[in-house]
Formats: sequence, structure tokens, C-alpha cells
Amino acid sequence: MLDISHLTKTYGDKKAVDDLSLHIAPGEIYGFIGHNGAGKTTTLRAVAGILAFDQGEITVGGVSVKQDPIACKRQIAYIPDNPDLYEYMTGQKYLYFVADVFGVGMQERQQRIQKYAQLLGLENDLSQPIATYSHGMKQKLAVISAWLHKPRLILMDEPFVGLDPKASHLLKEMMHEACEQGCAIFFSTHVLEVAEKLCDKVAIIKEGRLIRSGTMEQVRGDDSLEEVFLELEDATC
Repeated sequence: MLDISHLTKTYGDKKAVDDLSLHIAPGEIYGFIGHNGAGKTTTLRAVAGILAFDQGEITVGGVSVKQDPIACKRQIAYIPDNPDLYEYMTGQKYLYFVADVFGVGMQERQQRIQKYAQLLGLENDLSQPIATYSHGMKQKLAVISAWLHKPRLILMDEPFVGLDPKASHLLKEMMHEACEQGCAIFFSTHVLEVAEKLCDKVAIIKEGRLIRSGTMEQVRGDDSLEEVFLELEDATC
């Protein structure tokens, strides 16, 4: 579903991402772990087609992000770490706007909005302007918008930040459901316990370079993910 091959992105003299390669299959939940500034957000933005990169190739479902970005974006949903929503719109109008962008039919959009808004406890707030929403409510609205067009690849940058424990649990269930239907999910997180329990595979990145990746068993071995992460961080200092 996602093939990142030798991705490199520089800002001046600094390599934000340095020769990174990852492969994510349909049905996989893939966690992306690293400290602030490690290159996680840069990688996700490059995959989403909103950040140009210097070297390498990214394909989504076999389609090149460089050669056909629109076709790739049709298959992708991207939730940044701080969703920038149109606050003058109501929640309902925003979701309809996103549905229009992706060509989701009226019956389908209504069914999906009702399903996910009810699940996340947002159904009574959709008529209100987004400007009145809390951070957690905006995060829920961004999640609903991401699921509207049934993307084949969902990208999320720290998706659990700002969500209460119940909403976090529901999002995990939504992620599992999407992957059971053949979607792939690639998300960054600082919460190692979440990655350990939720992910099929995980990648650890430091200073733009991939230092370990694979199944949870391959990366973790007999230790906890936290122990492996801290050991690798110390070893590469």
C-alpha cells in the first residue's frame, strides 16, 4: 500500500530525513516512533504529498506521489498533529466540504457522518461553528473527515494527543476496523505503550535515519518497546 524508498529531505545543511525506506502492506497498523525533530512529521507530510522531497520515491498503491500526486491524494487521509480546520464553518458544513472534495455521494456521506459522529459523541455539536470546539472536539472532527471517503491509506501525526481515554479507545477500534477492510495506517506517536499494544509493525527513527523497523516481535524481542527505544537512542548518541 505504501512504499517509501530512499527518501531524503533537507533543510539547508540539515537532513531532516536521511535515506529512509519503509514498506507498509494493506491491513497493517504501522507505528512511527522518535523524539521531536527526528523526522516523523516531515516523512508523513512527504507521503501525503504536501511537502516536496529531494531524493527517493514514494508510491501509494503503486502510484508515484511525484508523478501523479492527485491520484495518490484520492487514496489518502492525513490528520496532522494540530488539525487546521475552517473555524467559520459548522462541523456539518466542514464534513460536507470534505465529502465534496473526495466525491462522496450524499447517501454515503450522511451514513458515515451519522455513524462516526454518534460513535465519537459529536452528533449534537455538528451544527455549531468549529470556532467553539475544544481541541479534543476538533480532533474528533478531523478523524471523522479522514474516514469519510474510505481511504486506502490513513496517515496520522500524534493522533491521540488531546483525546480523552474513551475517544482514544474508540479511535483504536476505528483503526482496527479500517485495517480489517484492507486499509493501511501509518501514524507517529510518543506513547510507546500505545504503539506496543496497537501496532503490527513499528519503525524507530533518530535524526532522520531509520535505526530499526519490523514486526513488534522483531523490534522488541524479549524486552519492552520502551527499553528497546531507550537502548537504541543511547547506542546511537
